[in-house]
Amino acid sequence: MDKVTYLTRLEQVPQLSCSEKAELAPVEARHAFRTNTYYLGLIDWSDPDDPIRRIAIPTKDELADWGRLDASDEHLYVKAPGLEHKYESTALLLVSDVCGGFCRFCFRKRLFMDDISEVSRDVSEGMDYIREHPEINNVLLTGGDPLMLPAERLDQILAELRTMQHVQIIRIGSKIPVFNPSRLTSDPTLLETLQRHSREAKRIYLMVHFNHPREITLEATHGIALVHKAGVITANQTPMLRGVNDDPAVLAELFNRLSYIGVAPYYVFIGRPTRGNKHFLVPVEKALEIFEQARMNCSGLAKRARLVMSHASGKIEIVGRTEDHIYMRYHRAADPGMKGRFLALRSNPDALWFDDYPEIEAEYSTENPFRCYGPE
Repeated sequence: MDKVTYLTRLEQVPQLSCSEKAELAPVEARHAFRTNTYYLGLIDWSDPDDPIRRIAIPTKDELADWGRLDASDEHLYVKAPGLEHKYESTALLLVSDVCGGFCRFCFRKRLFMDDISEVSRDVSEGMDYIREHPEINNVLLTGGDPLMLPAERLDQILAELRTMQHVQIIRIGSKIPVFNPSRLTSDPTLLETLQRHSREAKRIYLMVHFNHPREITLEATHGIALVHKAGVITANQTPMLRGVNDDPAVLAELFNRLSYIGVAPYYVFIGRPTRGNKHFLVPVEKALEIFEQARMNCSGLAKRARLVMSHASGKIEIVGRTEDHIYMRYHRAADPGMKGRFLALRSNPDALWFDDYPEIEAEYSTENPFRCYGPE
């Protein structure tokens, strides 16, 4: 693989014309741009609707005055600089404010703005918080992309977490295996770091972000194989993205090819109503239809993903629908009393998000929270 060069200005992208760069200058001024030469090489530049281009290259649609920067109110769960604690057993450490590329649909694009300081390079207060909360057995390193950190810095973070007996699982959220697999294939110190801290009884999980089957290249496949050889477990999560993977055949191919290389499909997210992202969103009920059609063409191993929304109140799984209603349940809940609660909502084909269903028609039994009582 040729040396990968990172690009932080649209003027560095030779495949874009001068007029395209001028037209996109207001977008670049509002939402940061970053990509690299490897990922640009996956784009079919003769196709204006190429899905990889849609992920990496800005469009004027991002200027739409719609959505919020913190669409899931993550700020409500910040307990220390760079640390969020939303679910009882899970804590998030935001350890990096840079990625191998900035996905145009990113729900944390606020982190890459000059006046935002949610990420803390000094994670000592976050570490103290985790140490003082023994109910936390699962820590997710995120950002930004933790695999953009120098191996030595990542080693320090992992080593400190491994001193805490109650932390059983460490997850690392990363698109580096997709954006720049050479980070894995050419840096043995990174793999050695992962192997050192992924132990037989306490594994490290790498949560990768393949959004489209064309991202599963030979280089990416080799990078994943090296991660597995290091004793790290992998799982994939992706939002459903209009113009990228909102086609049952494309989504089924993604699930199947992930299963072939040993990466478990984990979550498919409904896109959050983040500022500048409306053109990527698929209505909830349409997303469920696409998701279920895709799963019909998958093996059992390939159809393990859940369709979910990361709402301010919790992770809500979309589980089914009838002609008049759509059914959901709290897969995770910020309020422990809402765990597993089942929701029956009147169908709204235009709904893009949970908040677009104003009438919750379920009544819950305190004795059996999984039972839903429908409308009279």
